[in-house]
Amino acid sequence: MSDELTFNYTIDGDDFTRAGEASSAVKNKLKMLGVDSDAIRKVAIAMYEGEINMVIHADGGAITVTVSDEEITMILADRGPGIPDVEKAMQEGFSTAREEVRSLGFGAGMGLPNMKRYTDEMKIDTVIGEGTTITMKVHL
Repeated sequence: MSDELTFNYTIDGDDFTRAGEASSAVKNKLKMLGVDSDAIRKVAIAMYEGEINMVIHADGGAITVTVSDEEITMILADRGPGIPDVEKAMQEGFSTAREEVRSLGFGAGMGLPNMKRYTDEMKIDTVIGEGTTITMKVHL
């Protein structure tokens, strides 16, 4: 590939009908670029989980995906309330999702744990009242 490619997406908050469109678009672009299918699967899962979290908890945000020869980097920046207890939020099954979100089948508390599970690196920067930026990398 030799050059980096960057893709940018805007995620709308509370719009469950469009949730997953960005991760699906990235998956298709990575397929066209001939990226390894295992790496594509990891990126698609991690990014989908992050995208859903942005819709549920953060009133949307922006996702930037950079593809290089070495890795795929996903930066998910939201303008949500921030995460008060990152350690607790990383526990499988812990969720702060509203009941109406859960009734739609979302908010089971697996988003952040799955994002970590399917990436090689994950860093969470969060500021209460300002938002959260999650940087994830999948090595190629």
